[in-house]
This record gives sequence, structure tokens and C-alpha cells, in this order.
Amino acid sequence: MVDMTAYLQRIGYDGALSPETAVLDAIHLAHATRISFENLDILLGRAIQVDLESIQHKLVYGGRGGYCFEHNLLLAAVLEELGFHVTMLAARVRLGSDQVRARTHMLLMVELEGARVLADVGFGAKGFLKPLPFQPGEIFQRYHWTYRIVEADGNWVLQSREKNDWIDLYAFTLEPQYWIDYKVANHYVSTHPDSQFARGIIVQRPTPAARYSLLNLEYSVDQGNSVTTRTLGDPAELLQVLNEIFGLDFPAGTRFRFTP
Repeated sequence: MVDMTAYLQRIGYDGALSPETAVLDAIHLAHATRISFENLDILLGRAIQVDLESIQHKLVYGGRGGYCFEHNLLLAAVLEELGFHVTMLAARVRLGSDQVRARTHMLLMVELEGARVLADVGFGAKGFLKPLPFQPGEIFQRYHWTYRIVEADGNWVLQSREKNDWIDLYAFTLEPQYWIDYKVANHYVSTHPDSQFARGIIVQRPTPAARYSLLNLEYSVDQGNSVTTRTLGDPAELLQVLNEIFGLDFPAGTRFRFTP
């Protein structure tokens, strides 16, 4: 059961709660901008649990962030509680590569007002802040960033325009997924040595004004038409940035295991 009062307070939302487009847009935006994308528990030697109780304890009550399974399982439970019709899906991450990867990303399809929209608050900085209508070929602007969905080789592919090129973000089908599918994928993502989430710091938070990203000690700010990057100097500065930019509070002296 979702603790709706605590969740809404966590994301700073106090608007309407009816199953309609404006409400979905507002909750999606609030969630994506208030709860950071991060993998830090893995680098502290802690297991990632994807049952709803554990997710709420971490993301809602604990003030922490998480990655796609945590974010989108929480959002799916919230939307269903509010009366939205939600289908859970899985995708193969591409991020501009043509390499075939496993289906290790979770996203949602929401049906409302006679239409379908893609919802995804768990793709980090490159994710869309408001849901995208499932209208293949149409172009949608989300603040500084542009997206479209296209069909390719039996898949639907989410793309983002970067300068003059369309970059594949991930490919998915409309086959419904179940909690056990995400439990299995989560085990790989959080424990396998080939997983990027088991090797280094990945912390991101998108906002309408800028995308904030931290990859190990490289901190960058993408404002749409410019990107600035700097290397953090020491563990104390890392903890300061995690707190001030990403809203993640760790005790002084916390050290994360990662491969430089």
C-alpha cells in the first residue's frame, strides 16, 4: 500500500489527485525533479530491494533516490492508487549505441482520456520531465530537450535530438512485464561486475532549467545549449555536492567504492 500523504509531501505536490492528463504531468514532473537518480547503495555494499515497502522506506521516508526499478515501481503504485490504468514495460538501453543489451530498464505506459502516454521517471538526466504521448513519429519538446518515438525492427525506440542528430535512448515493446521480471533484472544490474551501476558513481537530477550529473567525480551541468564540467577535488566535496545539488545526505567520512 502506498503512503500517499508521505509520497506527495516528498515530491512537493499538493494539487488535484484525479486520473487526468494534467495531474499525471504534474506528478511526473515533481517526482523526476525532487527524487534523484542514483546507485549509491550498491557502492556502499548494500542490496537494492525492489518491493514496494523497501522502495518507500528508501525513497519516500529516507530522502534517498534510486534507479529505474525503484522510481518507476513507486510511480506505478502511486498512479494505480489514483485510478490511472498502468502497464509496466521493459526496454533495452541504447544511449546512442547499436549494441544489443538485456532488458534492464523499466518504463510505464499509462492509458487515460482515450490515449496512451509514456511515463518514465527513472532514466536519469536524459529522461523526459513530463510524459510523452505515444504517437510514433511526432516530435515533442520538453523544456530544452526534444524527443520522439519511432518504430524500428519490431521495437519502439525512444530518441532524443542532440544538436542535429537523433540519438537512440532505449528500445522497448508493448509486452507487459511483471514484478518478478524486474526482480531478476535488478539482481543483474546491482550485482554483476559488468554492470555500470556496480562499478561507479552515477547520480543525476533533471530540472526544467538544467540536467545535473555526477559520474564518479566528474560533475556536469547541461543547460540545453551549453554543458559545463569539473572534477570534484576530494571526498568531502563529493558529499557536499550530493547534499546541495542532489538532496542526498550522507554522514561525514562516507566513502563509496568505485573504479576511477
